[in-house]
Amino acid sequence: MSSLLKQQFEDIISLTDQEFEYILTHFTEKKLKKNSFLLQVGQQNVCKYFVAKGILKSYYIDKSGKEHILQFAEPDWWITDYKAFFNETEASIYVDCITDCEILSITKENLEKLAKEFHKLEHFFRVKSNAGYVASQERILSMLKLTATERFDHFLDQYPNFMLKIPKYLIASYIGVSREMLSRMTKNVINHTQ
Repeated sequence: MSSLLKQQFEDIISLTDQEFEYILTHFTEKKLKKNSFLLQVGQQNVCKYFVAKGILKSYYIDKSGKEHILQFAEPDWWITDYKAFFNETEASIYVDCITDCEILSITKENLEKLAKEFHKLEHFFRVKSNAGYVASQERILSMLKLTATERFDHFLDQYPNFMLKIPKYLIASYIGVSREMLSRMTKNVINHTQ
């Protein structure tokens, strides 16, 4: 589980084995079954989660009970309720497991402690946060300016393997279309590739 995290660190910064082992002591391993909650609305003490195995989704449920997916996360990605994590408030979104998952979690306190001890780790988390801001902005803009078909194409580019790994109704929710419309778009893609 830790080798994926080590590789992600080393893609941006250099760490000795001893430094990595020390850093790893600040993380907690979790194994969760499919459909388990990692995070629920109202939860306190929200951590930041690194996905070592499996696929998760973060989402909001509106007053009518409709689910709005904010993000998917697969191995080598991070996920949390960022507002709750950074502001130390209650969670306002859900994060649950689409598949069985293995997670490494870190508290805000431990993240800040490590950032003070290792300037290069502070740099790593800044780079990852900046990438997250860019991805979030792109997601918002795609919902505002792209047609449903363009959003579907963008989804396929961003998550090329998800069509085979997650239920279609989740994809429909993520791109903001009905299941029926997604089914038609999926058939069009299959027809064009044959």
